[in-house]
Amino acid sequence: MENRTTVFYVDDNPKSSRLLTSVLEECGFRVITKNDPIEALALCQRTSFDLALLDYEMPAMSGSKLAQEIKYLAPDVPVVLISGRTTLPPSELAFVDAHFGFGTVLDDLLWTMRILVQPKLVTLEDHVAGQREITRWADST
Repeated sequence: MENRTTVFYVDDNPKSSRLLTSVLEECGFRVITKNDPIEALALCQRTSFDLALLDYEMPAMSGSKLAQEIKYLAPDVPVVLISGRTTLPPSELAFVDAHFGFGTVLDDLLWTMRILVQPKLVTLEDHVAGQREITRWADST
């Protein structure tokens, strides 16, 4: 069984897509690539992945809109948006966990992707609250 992080990468530029896919795979990620955001959305509904990496400017559907649709289907999946712009309006980032624009260092993108898919740590407070819920449930049965 493969234990690599699966990245769902959508970019309408085939050349950019091939290059970044190659880099991501060399860094240990498993990559599912689509060049059309509409096709990507359809595939999203029938496949599982750990992180979505989306290009911002694409025909038919922007990366921001695709991020919104992905969050609707899989709310816990982190979404990273990449663009050729240094900044984007906050409204374009509402469903995005991280944005990397012009001048981004590849190492920063890779580090952020790894951080976003790390399992969430359970704190002692979470554990105690969970135990209380189990006790309440057991008492009510």
